[in-house]
Amino acid sequence: MSGTDDAAEREALLGKLTLREKVRLLTGATTWRTRAEPALGLREMVLSDGPAGVRGQSWDERDPALLLPSASALGALWDEETVERLGGLLAAEARRKGVDVVLAPTLNLHRTPLGGRHFECFSEDPELTGRTGAALVRGIQARGVAATAKHYVANDSETDRLTVDVRMSERVLREVYLAPFEAAVEAGVRVVMAGYNGVDGATMTASPLLDDPLKGEWGFDGVVVSDWGAVRDGEPAARAALDLAMPGPEGVWGEALVRAVEEGRVPREAVDDKVRRLLALAATCGALGEPEGAPEAPSFPGGLPVPPPPLSTAHPQPESGRLPSVTASEPRPDSPWVPVPVPMSMSASEPRPDPACSPAAGSDPHPQSESPCVPSGPLSEVQPSCVPSEPEPSCAPAVPVSVSGPQSEPVCAPSAPEPTPSGIGRDRARALLREAVAASTVLLRNRGVLPLDPARLRTVAVIGAHAVLPRTQGGGSAGVFPERVVTPLDGIRDALGDGVRVLHVPGPSTGAPAPSLTPDLCTDPVTGDPGVRLRVLDEAGRELITEHRLGGRQLEPPLPPGAQTVEIAAVLLPRTSGPWTLGVGGFGRLSLEVDQHVVLKGQFDKETDDPAAVHVNPPVHGVPVHLTAGRSVRVVARRELAPGTGRATVVTAAPPRPDDGPALAGAVRAARAADAVIVVVGTTEQAESEGCDRTDLGLGGRQDELVQAVTGAAPHTVVVVNSGGPVELPWRARAGAVLLTWFPGQEGGAGLADVLFGRAEPGGRLPTTWPAALADAPVTRTRPENGHLDYTEGLHIGYRAWARHDREPAYWFGHGLGFTTWAYEGLRVPDDIVAGEPFTVRVDVRNTGPRRGREVVQVYLAGPPGPPARPERWLAGYTSVSAEPGERATVSVRIPPRALRHWAEDAHAWRTRPGAYRVLAGSSAGALPLTATALVRAVG
Repeated sequence: MSGTDDAAEREALLGKLTLREKVRLLTGATTWRTRAEPALGLREMVLSDGPAGVRGQSWDERDPALLLPSASALGALWDEETVERLGGLLAAEARRKGVDVVLAPTLNLHRTPLGGRHFECFSEDPELTGRTGAALVRGIQARGVAATAKHYVANDSETDRLTVDVRMSERVLREVYLAPFEAAVEAGVRVVMAGYNGVDGATMTASPLLDDPLKGEWGFDGVVVSDWGAVRDGEPAARAALDLAMPGPEGVWGEALVRAVEEGRVPREAVDDKVRRLLALAATCGALGEPEGAPEAPSFPGGLPVPPPPLSTAHPQPESGRLPSVTASEPRPDSPWVPVPVPMSMSASEPRPDPACSPAAGSDPHPQSESPCVPSGPLSEVQPSCVPSEPEPSCAPAVPVSVSGPQSEPVCAPSAPEPTPSGIGRDRARALLREAVAASTVLLRNRGVLPLDPARLRTVAVIGAHAVLPRTQGGGSAGVFPERVVTPLDGIRDALGDGVRVLHVPGPSTGAPAPSLTPDLCTDPVTGDPGVRLRVLDEAGRELITEHRLGGRQLEPPLPPGAQTVEIAAVLLPRTSGPWTLGVGGFGRLSLEVDQHVVLKGQFDKETDDPAAVHVNPPVHGVPVHLTAGRSVRVVARRELAPGTGRATVVTAAPPRPDDGPALAGAVRAARAADAVIVVVGTTEQAESEGCDRTDLGLGGRQDELVQAVTGAAPHTVVVVNSGGPVELPWRARAGAVLLTWFPGQEGGAGLADVLFGRAEPGGRLPTTWPAALADAPVTRTRPENGHLDYTEGLHIGYRAWARHDREPAYWFGHGLGFTTWAYEGLRVPDDIVAGEPFTVRVDVRNTGPRRGREVVQVYLAGPPGPPARPERWLAGYTSVSAEPGERATVSVRIPPRALRHWAEDAHAWRTRPGAYRVLAGSSAGALPLTATALVRAVG
């Protein structure tokens, strides 16, 4: 019964399991796999982080992934069709990497601009977040991959996130924070992840909210999985509606749960329900097939699977390519969380076919010995994908350092064929990502500078460190190694060609931490290839593993039995003379040698249990070392392993920091001499990363001074902001144009160039309100007091709070300009609106500008007067329209019944109050020129 989806058959399978076998299934087999039960035909299911890309089971730069724009950029699309297509791309990547469950989307809200993980969340508004998240769920799951709605619920900030107890009223919880998850359940999401935090006294992995409203009222029939390591008390979590504890193989359930069931403290039916849900998920993902020992069914000649369907019938995709086999000689742990060896008898690197397009009925496309997850064979056979050489970090000399023209070839290790997502060609995938960059880019301000006309340009000055070292993704567990990165400088040069001189000036330091070693800066001391030498040693210093790697950020070095020390060695090739800053990151006993001289040695104890710090972004300890340009040195970093401290090991190198004064002067000279000036500024990983909230909204370093100086010299300057969330822009009124690109993913530079030179319109609209200064923001508190974080602002977050306090932000929620202008000319509402039923609002708009464009028409509601208190206005619906110059269009905006309802705490139920509601339409929460009154009557 390959692809079993019959509930009765699954119930029969459940009846074959003993209690101990059932409980065994409820904890992961490894960090990223569930347990198999061959007697049932149940294989392991593989989970992988999202939402910016599908990393797979390991942090390995030799296994890159497509890197999407950040979730905040997807929120800026206000376009469910494009989000759904991007979800399909994530699913294709999941199939290529043998992944069954993608841990995305993140449905937490931008409650405060200081949230450190803004980039991973869509917006500040529950309606926009819910619709965007539902679209991503549909796109992922249309290809037989399960999506995961996370982090249920109120995990909206990072400070003390493992222990914080969030307090709010029942009404606020229902109307604001649970609403996006309810939308995901309505979209059919198959997995929901319970967060680390607590809500109103109960940790989420044992919260009654898992049972109701999630599984009860909403009818969620999927699996509730814990965030990794979030289950701390086994029996309450078992009695609650948590189904799967991750990671494995160790956990709080196991034999303790067996005893609790046998002794009557946990109902046996609770365990059965959890297993029943896991079997249903496995059936949906194609992980439930013929039991072990069943007769072999016939298959197609050669065992060829039917190709997976295209992402959309309207957009057929070319046949995909296929990755070469990747092999490994030693068991490599699956994750930074728990060092668990992977049995190397399991191997396959073939893409996993869609269940709906599986081989002949009855055949098992995934026998247990051929799990498509883990590489096998000697590591020396791995051929990494070609990684373009990166320019010198942002501390390069403050003079024009590069001129466009013939470009040198990238310095690469030998390359294998480029990875191609299953079911969509590489070029098509990159084109979609490029399209998404332009569509999510928000034009905040434009004084007639954009778009730039390439025919009128002879010299273009590109200024700023982020132009060559952009932030393509946020920091933390959702990171991936991108298959390539198109920087802003790359994109601009490619768009203009050889006929335009493009100068790059890095400007002053951004204050960013030193980057890890990259292949353009160092070579393997054994082979001489670009990259580093990774070794794992035992207690006596004997070599257990040695292998070539591409960079100095090794989050999951292999840990064979007896591993005691991780060593990373490289021959560093400095391009500038002076005091370099070299560093080593990790916990425990660390050392750093330069040409056999010890320059750093000490014991650096772990100061936090936060997984993001322990396993992904360990603290780096640096030391200045004088190096001479052109004279290579051998750098050796060592980290001794200790229980509970992870194994991530990082080696960093930063060139001498230039004098900021000459750096600013060089930028001004370049700006004055250029026909067009583009300044790229942004945040650093210190400011926007999992595990910590922000303390301010500054750009860092002297970037604001850089923009002030350049715009003073060249008022036509275009400023590009590279951040995942709001930053202060004190110079915005001086700039000729301001573009927000978020963390744009791997094709960021290409999409940016499309916007700069008018090949595409900037389609983004703000998914969150941007304050002019942090002091103006109505909601800023992220730090708990006595373990509690009280959401005292109630319903009023984001634009709702700004409207309530009658404050004017720098840019309202929904704001975004295009290359044309629009007039709002008419608003019509139905005469008869019945509570509990949808209705349609019609808005007349006219393109009053010089070119075709797209407008996002937004409809808000207000009122009726009297109790219960409501926000000043709230988003009720939106849709987009495109029109030619001078064309008038009528837009129909559907308003769902939920837009009118409120949660009645006395009745613990939804209610819709009859009366007169104001309907407001416009281009943002702060620009609503059209108003009408809608009369809502009670049912009957």
